[in-house]
Amino acid sequence: MGLGHKIRTGYAKLSFLSRLARQSHDAKTLPALPCQIMKQDGDRLGSLALFGAGVSGLLGCATIAYSDEAEHGLAVPNYPWPHQGILSSYDHASIRRGHQVYQQVCASCHSMSLISFRDLVGVAYTEEETKAMAAEIEVVDGPNDEGEMFTRPGKLSDRFPQPYANEQAARFANGGAYPPDLSLITKARHNGQNYVFGLLTGYRDPPAGISIREGLHYNPYFPGGAIAMPKMLNDDAIEYEDGTPATEAQMGKDVVTFLSWAAEPEMEERKLHSLRWELR
Repeated sequence: MGLGHKIRTGYAKLSFLSRLARQSHDAKTLPALPCQIMKQDGDRLGSLALFGAGVSGLLGCATIAYSDEAEHGLAVPNYPWPHQGILSSYDHASIRRGHQVYQQVCASCHSMSLISFRDLVGVAYTEEETKAMAAEIEVVDGPNDEGEMFTRPGKLSDRFPQPYANEQAARFANGGAYPPDLSLITKARHNGQNYVFGLLTGYRDPPAGISIREGLHYNPYFPGGAIAMPKMLNDDAIEYEDGTPATEAQMGKDVVTFLSWAAEPEMEERKLHSLRWELR
């Protein structure tokens, strides 16, 4: 006997007993039913009640889970980052490629105010390469001997340039949204590396019944599902200097590796000190 037939039978009996209850309430008498029928119906109704409670519980859990995903975003998968091992180091070629992604894709909106050009020396670039990179920007400095501010080429000690003069300018340019600083983003977000990668590669069309306000974009990993930042990583959006194919996933992996290094540049030294301590 199918589950649907059992449910329909149970509801029919519930309806029958409900009518009896109403009749007994009106007549103040309960019709005499054979004990065996009452027992069978009671057993079946008890089973149906337990089944109904189970279904209600599952639906309740599903509703809670859906509400949690809608509020906090879909849980991101855990990816096997190469530098997470106890004896593993950063992939420095990936850091360099990730910096290229940041420069060409992210830096027009997102600052990295805690990172200086000199931090890249020996990590992703030579000193000469980094000096040349810094010299490409203009920095407002001063005052000079006459009390005037002036511009000069950037140098190793300068921080990465800011895309906007202030928060108000940033919000005005982004429809009211404020692009966060990325210096510590992999530490500032729960499950940071996986979250950033999932967010960057998680854009898709909204499911049926979900409408997204104009100017926002659907991303299930973002709390609320609607994010102001459009999809930024597309296959071949940039051309890597080392010839690595610039797929969406590759760019996501590289920029997250770069951001992980930026948030924890001392990781390799810390692991090395720990290993030396263990080998003493």
